[in-house]
Amino acid sequence: MWGLDLNQSFATMIPDFFLLTAAGLLGAVVGSFLNVVILRLPDHSQSIVFPASHCPGCSTALSWYDNIPILSFLILRGKCRHCRTSISMQYPIVELMMALLSVALVYRFQLSYVMAGYFIFCAALLVIIFIDIHHQIIPDVISLPGILLGFLFSLVSDTVTWQNSLIGILAGGGVLYAVAFLYALIRKIDGMGGGDIKLLAMIGAWLGWQSLPFIILASSATGSIAGLIAMRSQKMGGQTRIPFGPFLSLAALVYTFFSENILYFYHLYLTGQWP
Repeated sequence: MWGLDLNQSFATMIPDFFLLTAAGLLGAVVGSFLNVVILRLPDHSQSIVFPASHCPGCSTALSWYDNIPILSFLILRGKCRHCRTSISMQYPIVELMMALLSVALVYRFQLSYVMAGYFIFCAALLVIIFIDIHHQIIPDVISLPGILLGFLFSLVSDTVTWQNSLIGILAGGGVLYAVAFLYALIRKIDGMGGGDIKLLAMIGAWLGWQSLPFIILASSATGSIAGLIAMRSQKMGGQTRIPFGPFLSLAALVYTFFSENILYFYHLYLTGQWP
């Protein structure tokens, strides 16, 4: 009987292993494309489709074997095969992050419309994180369509209703707009860009208004810590500026995978009772 149980367990593990492996490979390939988007999207003179991937140093087009996600970076030891220019660590990091997110999505939501929707959502957040870090902008071409896609997603999703999505859009954009307005009114300077406002509206569309308290609290706390560290290292005092988009995006990613746990503690905190 014991041996039969082991055999059955092993048999059920094999499809899951191949499914998760396939999800990781797909995520890494998509991550490779996201690197192109991160590099080219902020430059309006470039296309994210043409030309094909090439070395930023010598402009040599990359062969397929030099463009294998993660693996090519390791084989080439982080340098171009032709000119030996160093390749940014960002490339394998983005590929690995998207691969891990893809595996986590399949594990969490299985193969479903919900998983496919959140795959798009996570890819968009990953692009936003790195573009905002480099350029301190959040492209409207991502956040505005993301708001619409998030609302349409709520029409077929069993994780968020269209009512909660709509309230999330209005509340997400409204809360940060109010904060930015009051900050500018009191300090006479802009403290938050419009990109952050649209990003939180997009997050509210995908995750519903219930996600906003956690996302605002978590991103504010981590952003404040990072801001204090930046003020100390940059020695610019109150003039120190750091992008807020990455903190909003990371908090949204955490909520995507742990919403049930977070809402459980919401209930426990507000009522003092186990649900």
